[in-house]
Amino acid sequence: MRAETGTITPGEDEAMHITAIRTHHVRIPFDMGAPKQEFAGLRFPSMDHLLVEVETDAGITGWGEGFGHSIIPATKTALESYVGPWFIGKPATDIAALHREAAQAFHIFGRNGPVVYAHSGVDIALWDIAGKRAGLPLCELLGGARRSQVRAYASLMRYANPATVGRVCASMIERGFTHIKLHEHSVEAVRAARAAVGPGIAIMNDVNCPWSVAEALDMELAFRPHELFWLEEPVWPPEDHAGLARVRARAATQIAAGENAAGLHDFVDMFQKGSIDIAQPSVTKIGGITEMRKIVAAAEAHSVQLIPHCAYFGPGNLASIHVVASLATDTLLENIHANLEASPYGDAMLAANGKVTVPTGPGLGVEPDMAIVEKYRHGSVGVIN
Repeated sequence: MRAETGTITPGEDEAMHITAIRTHHVRIPFDMGAPKQEFAGLRFPSMDHLLVEVETDAGITGWGEGFGHSIIPATKTALESYVGPWFIGKPATDIAALHREAAQAFHIFGRNGPVVYAHSGVDIALWDIAGKRAGLPLCELLGGARRSQVRAYASLMRYANPATVGRVCASMIERGFTHIKLHEHSVEAVRAARAAVGPGIAIMNDVNCPWSVAEALDMELAFRPHELFWLEEPVWPPEDHAGLARVRARAATQIAAGENAAGLHDFVDMFQKGSIDIAQPSVTKIGGITEMRKIVAAAEAHSVQLIPHCAYFGPGNLASIHVVASLATDTLLENIHANLEASPYGDAMLAANGKVTVPTGPGLGVEPDMAIVEKYRHGSVGVIN
């Protein structure tokens, strides 16, 4: 195995091919400590995951995850109608080459959106398979585990009510978090968060692309007294990298973005324009771990800090843990504050005292509890073979 490229070079007798792909839409009730609010165009009656199960003729099965939430029906359809059938019969071992071929085959359907999300799920599963075949955790294939635990930040849902924001932030401090991310638009909510946690805690704010450049500059100025650690995605549309660069040039606050970027070249464009201080690629949206590795290298080459977007609770979260564990810099992992009624992965993704333990099993390191998957399944299993 050439672990540094994600490529396995077997002999003829070791060839391994993809024989089937299954999709599992899991819908799990959750509690966020307050009435649920819509934000970023999303309603959250439940936390939905799209688990992608990839089988091989060697008897090794891998698990991936395609984005996500309200768009899962579209991602599932893309996977079952076109993306999945394309992968059937393909070698599961040469991940880098297969990723390139798949991206080129799918490009006519767009370089972002459900087709890329579906591709992401398969790619993550192939890396899980590679780790299991090697008998190594994923982070070892990514260059080695530099830490056994990763620092996590509490990523809150949107509450809107300042009193609720303050209460929930205070509860995160009690749980050992030293970094807390809001999703609030008002200065009053940010002020309440700062008042609740005091000066020694880092507060970030993801506003999900609401403002023009001029509005974003005004809001960054209004937020300044509350000392945000970063301001995330302040400009609409997210593709306006030049506009975001104008905000960053005049801001006193670090600017973060990337969860809506369409892979490596979108990030390189942001790096070259000076749009961001912090890059936030989302492994379930950009093409999986293979694309994530390219973005990690590009961010390092442009001296931009990388902190992955990780707003999910399945294999994409596990993959993000391994990515963060393997990075040269001791960066942060996003940890969504949503108390699930149950999780197919138990407590593998839960933070204790502000840290998440890196799984040590082969591949992603944790297998889903299929009894929980069955209990919370939404719709039927999709089978591609």
